[in-house]
Amino acid sequence: MATIVLTDAVVTINSVDLSDHITKITFHGEVDDVDNTAFGSQWRTRQGGLKDGSVEIEFNQDYASAKVDATVWPLFGTTTTVTAKATSAANSATNPQYSASVLVREYSPLDGSVGDLNKTSVSWPTNGAISRATS
Repeated sequence: MATIVLTDAVVTINSVDLSDHITKITFHGEVDDVDNTAFGSQWRTRQGGLKDGSVEIEFNQDYASAKVDATVWPLFGTTTTVTAKATSAANSATNPQYSASVLVREYSPLDGSVGDLNKTSVSWPTNGAISRATS
């Protein structure tokens, strides 16, 4: 299996392609660890419970039309869809597209110190499942 260096990732927020402004994307999934150990066991046993997820994105800020601020600001406090895949090639088994409905619960439209690149980072919880499309 080949390793991939992310140089051509595609990320959309609310169907707007912001790939040229995104420097980091993370789709994160986890499942609750539910203890189901019964009497007589000498070792704990567990099973998976409820699943949860989040999408973390780091942006180079841009206030122009159809760019970061113009796309994200109106979504603050609402749910929207985020999609991402490793390359711009078509969805496939070797280039799956991940998508999720997320709650845009945080956004810092201006974040930096003197001399810094104007960047902003978000971590949005999923509102349901993370899906994986290969076609």
